[in-house]
Amino acid sequence: MLRQNTKAFGRVAVLLGGESGEREVSLKSGRAVLDALLRKGIDAVAFDPMVQDVAGLEKYDRVFIALHGKHGEDGTIQRILDAMEVPYTGSGVTASAIGMDKWQTKLKWSESGVATPAYELVHPQSDFATIEQKLGFPIFVKPANEGSSIGITKVKKPGELVAAYEVAAKADPLVIAEACISGGEYTVGIIGQQTLPIVRIVPKTEFYDFEAKYLRNDTEYLCPCGLSAELEAKIQQEALDAFNVLGCQGWGRVDFLMDEAGNHYFLEVNTSPGMTDHSLVPMAAKAAGIDFDSLVVRILQMTLEHDDVA
Repeated sequence: MLRQNTKAFGRVAVLLGGESGEREVSLKSGRAVLDALLRKGIDAVAFDPMVQDVAGLEKYDRVFIALHGKHGEDGTIQRILDAMEVPYTGSGVTASAIGMDKWQTKLKWSESGVATPAYELVHPQSDFATIEQKLGFPIFVKPANEGSSIGITKVKKPGELVAAYEVAAKADPLVIAEACISGGEYTVGIIGQQTLPIVRIVPKTEFYDFEAKYLRNDTEYLCPCGLSAELEAKIQQEALDAFNVLGCQGWGRVDFLMDEAGNHYFLEVNTSPGMTDHSLVPMAAKAAGIDFDSLVVRILQMTLEHDDVA
């Protein structure tokens, strides 16, 4: 079937790099995706919007988005591709924008009854002491519109919130202070409407920060994740519901936390997840019997649904 569909993909641009704080990670993701497509005999080339004019994307038949962070998964490039009528992987403009914005995600989830950790928006005029008292310690302070744990600080004692806010505000003016949920961090990969096996993340650092995600080799990834089959199935379905509530499509990843009592809280959605050798969706796909090259092609195949050749 793949041989029959290979020509149907036409010429594919793999978007990678970009200008966000996640540029280096995106370059790794994009190169891995490109290599997989080439191994499958698909006519694919790398396209870095930091060094190439995005107007050039109009000549491609479809785009695999391997950009992370601002301008790549916030709806910006999606809007450009929509205007060009060029099919692309992943979610559309609105869902991408909401998914990138942790505050908007929380608002949509709260409206729909999706459990998410308690939080407060923080700004220069905030009553920092009251926020600290309300959320308790520790508190995670994070830019609302960044990924890969960029700009995140773990606040452990009174008086530290101000400095943490200043760090986060350098990455994005919208800053969230979030209550810590300390019973374990997990993620659910989603391909189409299929949920992948849950992965538990056990960092050796203070929390699952940029270093633990991309630079260290001692972070543990457990799949099977250790949850009962019944609970895993329940959370997988809820993760898919949370994904759909935001209007996401194609593929993505929904992260959640467990507390000490066994309750789970959805943290955020990733509409353009990493595809590096440290990345979670390929890891979960492998556990489901889907090798990396097949995963990449399967994601790209979803763009054919918009074509007459599908």
